[in-house]
Amino acid sequence: MPNRKPSAHTVEKIGGTSISNTAAVVENVLIGGRNGSALYNRIFVVSAYSGMTDRLLEHKKTGKPGAYARFAGARSRSALVEAIADVHREMRRINAEVFGRSSERRVADRFVRDRIEGVRDCLLDLLRLCSYGHFRLEEHLKTVREVLAALGEAHSSHNTALLLKTLGVEATFVDMTGWRDETEMNLDARIETALSAIDLGKQLPIVTGYSRCPGGLVQLYGRGYTEFTFARIAVLTGAREAIIHKEYHLSTADPKIVDIERIRTIGHTNYDVAYQLSNLEVEAIHSAAAKELLHTNIPLRFKNTFEPGDEGTLITRDYISDIPQAEFITGHREVCALEFFEQMVGVSGYDAEILQTLKAHAVRVITKTSNANTITHYLAAAPDVIASVVQALEEAFPTAAIVARKVSIVSAIGSDLNLQGLTATAVQALADACIEILGVHQLMRHVDIIFIVDESRFDDAVRALHRALIEDSRPASRSAASGVELSKAESHAAGR
Repeated sequence: MPNRKPSAHTVEKIGGTSISNTAAVVENVLIGGRNGSALYNRIFVVSAYSGMTDRLLEHKKTGKPGAYARFAGARSRSALVEAIADVHREMRRINAEVFGRSSERRVADRFVRDRIEGVRDCLLDLLRLCSYGHFRLEEHLKTVREVLAALGEAHSSHNTALLLKTLGVEATFVDMTGWRDETEMNLDARIETALSAIDLGKQLPIVTGYSRCPGGLVQLYGRGYTEFTFARIAVLTGAREAIIHKEYHLSTADPKIVDIERIRTIGHTNYDVAYQLSNLEVEAIHSAAAKELLHTNIPLRFKNTFEPGDEGTLITRDYISDIPQAEFITGHREVCALEFFEQMVGVSGYDAEILQTLKAHAVRVITKTSNANTITHYLAAAPDVIASVVQALEEAFPTAAIVARKVSIVSAIGSDLNLQGLTATAVQALADACIEILGVHQLMRHVDIIFIVDESRFDDAVRALHRALIEDSRPASRSAASGVELSKAESHAAGR
């Protein structure tokens, strides 16, 4: 591993929106007033520029086809060439924005051209090979997805290292994408090999968020692959702290739903809470990445790129709020409630067979509930996938009544929700807002309470619960809008 003092360094990840604002990320994060030795003892893992992975694969939220989806769907030379050319134009546009007319722009453009042309030629050869019929394109699509995804992180990381060098920083581009590398190695070996010759006290490694490994990082961790790379580097190098730089604070609710003057930033919470946020697809950290850090007891900090003076949110293993309270109101807007009704379903092994069907269709279960004759799974999946699941279950269980319905999940989450009357307060808040509760899930661990509501009432439910459980229940330690600290006593009471 790198030549370093024990626990002297941090491993830091820069998100896509943050790295897209080059001036801010350089001023606030990469340099941030540091000079000399203070610039080092940090490892940076860089995401692709905002929207780039959407162009390379498909849009994360809307599903709009990117280069991969267009290639896999049309399977034609023209579709591939057009899609790759679109990505190339966007990468060159970003290069012009970052480097202007400097000589570094030509270096950046050459790097991009080499990668783009290499991938394009490789995929054209693959199409030509599969045109003979003996080779099936379907067998290679997962690899194609990996190759395309890697382009985004290679581009942003190379640009970042190149830019820092112009500013007098001893930055080193660390390419873990496996580009033109015939060596097969697992993720840990690739990380160790890539960082082994780096002196962290004198060099600043800028590492690609994508790393080539058996099984494929995208295949294994979806769009959270950069977070897993980041976490694994922190674990293997024994980081003092892992830090994620994002474009927003980790706050009590989404400011797009709850007025920004009402939400509060969270100063401290634990990994259990982070898991709940990940399960609801809140863009905090992938659950697999959180698990890596949790098991090695490495603290995780979220920082707002655009407010460098703020200490952000610290996530540790053993933290429990000083007083029981809700810390987050969040949820999942588009959920399918798959209700399976059959007499004695609770004692006949139905659940295992249902789960096998869901696994076969790669459907993620957010939560589930059951009684003597009904099992309901709450699923995150596209409508066409849900239709296939329902069809498969109807064929397997012809006497069962199976109903799929669109709903939303709204959840109150906290490191300690063991507060007398909290559930009653939440239920009353939803009733006062005329929101029908379709289901309530609460476990004895007192980490979260889940409410199932109609999908059209998601925003209303978030606002109602935030008002009742956070705004009206305790003094705020810090406004997400102003960043102003209150008194020490108030800060302590709010769990800061």
